[in-house]
Parts: sequence; C-alpha cells; structure tokens
Amino acid sequence: MNLAVNARDAMPGGGKLTIATGTLSADQALDLAPAAKPVRHAFLSVADTGTGMDEETRSRVFEPFFTTKEQGKGTGLGLAVVFGIVKQSGGEIHIRTSLGSGTTFTVLLPSIEERPPDQSPEEPAEAALAGSETVLLVEDEPPVLRVTARMLRENGYEVLEASHPEQALELARLHPGRIDLVLTDVVMPGMAGPALSRLLAPLRPSAKVLFMTGYVDPALAEDPLLSRGSPLLRKPLTNRSLLQAVRRRLDAP
Repeated sequence: MNLAVNARDAMPGGGKLTIATGTLSADQALDLAPAAKPVRHAFLSVADTGTGMDEETRSRVFEPFFTTKEQGKGTGLGLAVVFGIVKQSGGEIHIRTSLGSGTTFTVLLPSIEERPPDQSPEEPAEAALAGSETVLLVEDEPPVLRVTARMLRENGYEVLEASHPEQALELARLHPGRIDLVLTDVVMPGMAGPALSRLLAPLRPSAKVLFMTGYVDPALAEDPLLSRGSPLLRKPLTNRSLLQAVRRRLDAP
C-alpha cells in the first residue's frame, strides 16, 4: 500500500500504475539484487509512469523522515517502513528509476521449500505473556503509539505514553510509581532511542530498556547499545511479537 501511494503521488498529472507478482530463479534474483540469498524468490513489483527520481533522491528514499513532498504532505516514513518489512522478512528491494521515466520498486522475498511448522507447543499462549508492570512507551508516530499502548493495556500492563523523547523524560521525572520497562523507538526526530535511554538511566536506574524499529540507519546501528546486542523489537508489531518481547525483557536477569 505504501508503494502504491508513493506511485500515485509521483503521477500528479495522471499515469499508469502496474502491480505484478511472480517468481525468479536464484540467478535472476542475484542479477537484480546481488545481496539476495542464492535461492528462488517471489517478487512483487510496483511501477509508475511518473516523475522518476534523480540519483541523489534514489540513494536516500529509505531514510526515515526524508521526503521530497512539501511540508504537511508527507512524513518520509512510508518507504522506511517498506524497507523494514522487506529486510525483516529476509528480502531485498530493487529500484529502477530515472527522471521523467517513472519508477519501479521490486520486492524480492526468498522462497522456502516447506511450509513453516505450526506454532510450537512450547510457545506460551498469549494469556501467559500478560503482566501488570508499568511500561514507558515512547513512539513518535501517533497511530503506532495508540495501537501499541492498547495492546499492552489489554494484557494487563500499565502504560505511560510519550509521543517524543522530551515527554518521556518528563514522565520519568514526575511519575510517582515504579517504571519497569522503557519501550522506545530507535529513530525519532530530535533524539534517537539509545540517546534517550542514556538520559533515562539515572532517573530510572531499575527500568529495563527494549528498543523497537522498522528501520535502523547504518550510523545508528553502530551505537554501542545496539551493536552489542541490546534487545531489538522489529516493526510492524503483532500482538504476539510485542508481548513475547516485553515479557522476555522483563523476565531477563
């Protein structure tokens, strides 16, 4: 949907949107995306006949908050989310574009020969993942903040909502009770999640930290907190993935 919306916006005077799916051999996938796994792939391509992109724009399209749209017309998050979903699924994404000649995004996802097994009986039921602890949730996208907070509250957690890092710091200072977990986005305007966690540490030394992201900038990935294996929850979140990660982090030594 994000790819289709971007294609529409690239054709302000009208044009043609083409969505295609199919399969590629291992060699075809590697020709298109050299970083792809050497296996058969399924692909999804979304093509438009719109304005196209120059090389500088093409090199930055997956950066969070980068947008060529005028203020108020776009957040610069749509393609960053696409990138995060594709990478989380072990895939690659290829762009073919030139100014005035339209753009084609091709998503490649590796095929598997067997169906994934059903949920393991060892996996706990979602009811067993509920809790009563207090979570400071820091997320600058309002819809994600609302949905994540609701999922946590429906499973027994007390949630303090912060839509930006400064609000999180204020809540940490003023909240009269205990804060057991800080669940924070990694990429936020003004201050990244790891930097926020360092400022929160002296205010709430007993609070554990869980980072979440749909996309990590390479420079941020070099942050010591992330590079040494701090827990990282990948977006898009499901009820189970969220509860499992939160419960695992809270129960860790």
